[in-house]
Amino acid sequence: MAYSFPGEGALDYFPCRYGTSRLLFRGPRRSVERPYVAYLGGTETYGKYVPHPFPDLVEDEIGYGSVNLGCINAGLDVFLAEDSVLDIARGAEAVVVQVLGALNLTNRYYLVHPRRNDRFIGATPLLKSLFRDVDFTEFSFTRHMLRTLQTTSLDRFEVVAQELRAVWLRRMTALLGRLPQRPVLLWMAEHKPAAPGLRAAAARDPILVDADMLATVQPGACCYVEVVNPQNSGATGLDGMAFPPLEAPAAAALPGPQTHRDVARAVAQALDGVLSRPS
Repeated sequence: MAYSFPGEGALDYFPCRYGTSRLLFRGPRRSVERPYVAYLGGTETYGKYVPHPFPDLVEDEIGYGSVNLGCINAGLDVFLAEDSVLDIARGAEAVVVQVLGALNLTNRYYLVHPRRNDRFIGATPLLKSLFRDVDFTEFSFTRHMLRTLQTTSLDRFEVVAQELRAVWLRRMTALLGRLPQRPVLLWMAEHKPAAPGLRAAAARDPILVDADMLATVQPGACCYVEVVNPQNSGATGLDGMAFPPLEAPAAAALPGPQTHRDVARAVAQALDGVLSRPS
């Protein structure tokens, strides 16, 4: 993985592991012996290209340690399959769960890699029958595959989208239910949740998650935090981010330091109502 071997201009993320998990998380590794808040999420929670991601900023604000369990390109499956990671989350004083998209989930139509959920493993006979005009051997990643399906046929893509939404609801409900304390649910995106019934494009993260889906799972959370900020754009849009020159387009597609500061303020405020101040 490129982010483990920094080039010129790149950050050192000090990759680390927790428990018996084979997943690599952003370090330096934090103690789980003192009171802490755990963060489950994807690339945004990990804070790729950002020197100080929002979990670190929240730590500075509230005084509790932050254990960043964000994974690059994670889907819900990666956390449900990692008991040792969930054990760490269960040992936290509070948990923040980022709303992740519905694309990186194993379902009736296709399989994803159990740890690198953005990896497309293969189509099931059901999907091959639905899209006989698509060669699935061409795909390595779920996003590329879904975009192709949507371009090929909006109607047939919507059949797959409905399955992904249903699977997302089951998996998110299962994840929230495996945490003894109801977590803070975090929406961190460049747009508000889509109104239900609209056909969502297979491009805007969190992909295929709409307002109705969020309303369905919110009873499993103690509160919901929504931070809507545009991604980086313009001449100064990448200010404060660290990346090799060739990775500028990838950095521009992710939240920058200002968004992380905005998220940190909102999350710290939410946690203030959940936690007692550490002595």
